[in-house]
Amino acid sequence: MKRLRCRVLNMLTLALLVLSYGAIAQSYPIKPLRLIVPDAAGGSPDTLGRILAQKLSDSLGQQVIVDNRPGAAGLLAADLAAKAAPDGYTLFMSTTAVWAILPNLKKNLPYDPLKSFIPITRIASASNVMVINLSVPAKSVAELVRLAKSSPGSLNYASAGVASPAHLAGEMLNLLADIKMTHVPYKGAGPALLDVIAGSVQLMITSPIAAGAHMNSGRVRAVATTGAQRNPGLPDLPTIAETVPGYDISQSWGITAPAGTSPAIVKLLHLEIVKALKLPDVRERIVRTGAVPEGDTPEEFDGFIAAERQRLGDVISRTGIVLAD
Repeated sequence: MKRLRCRVLNMLTLALLVLSYGAIAQSYPIKPLRLIVPDAAGGSPDTLGRILAQKLSDSLGQQVIVDNRPGAAGLLAADLAAKAAPDGYTLFMSTTAVWAILPNLKKNLPYDPLKSFIPITRIASASNVMVINLSVPAKSVAELVRLAKSSPGSLNYASAGVASPAHLAGEMLNLLADIKMTHVPYKGAGPALLDVIAGSVQLMITSPIAAGAHMNSGRVRAVATTGAQRNPGLPDLPTIAETVPGYDISQSWGITAPAGTSPAIVKLLHLEIVKALKLPDVRERIVRTGAVPEGDTPEEFDGFIAAERQRLGDVISRTGIVLAD
């Protein structure tokens, strides 16, 4: 009897959700949406956000406006998104830094990494790439490590901000290769890469999405990728782990909404985003950047977030990384 009661309750809940979804689908959206992006123009979240915003604008019938909020490895943007009205008109391009790195490094975040957002779907993932200024006399990871050992502290590496994946990547290389490079944080990957090109800093470990155009134009030298296996989009580049055993850092990006957003709106957005990610031209544009399109369910995305938070927390703990600056 109890089992039958539960089954009836579940069926009623599903029926209400279907009815609610139908009503939402007819009345939402009635105004433009805002997609908060935690990076400057030219960074990975910005590139992915603009690809997605264009398609969602077409399918939803309302403009999706990209709102760039760089700084503090995504913390500023996450705080803004977490405090937005949960009405479906504010979305957040969440990142590995927001859901996995910052929660392991900072005790007093202005947002709750477990409760402030509702996962919708993961957009893409990619192993990072190490790019160096053309004047640096190193064409491989081994040569770069030798150069760093010969003059400790003389090499500077850029990042998209303190506690960003690029910062974690640089500190992990310092520790595992037993070298000392100096961290130089920027407000976003775009301006950081411009200074690598100019020679103000010598190198950066960032996503191929951010660095791809500069790599293809020959303005920076790509020497390695950061995953445990070679990046399928950059198969000719060795991994850093082939020279520095145990090295493994990658990034993912996904769409979330402020906590309290209607489940029917979340479902509608999930369907539209996944539909966009299945379009051949969207997949081609993402793959061309060196990333892999995703498009998982909200439940799968939630599980991935939890697993990444644990995995990178273990990495930070095992290597003793302290991001005090």
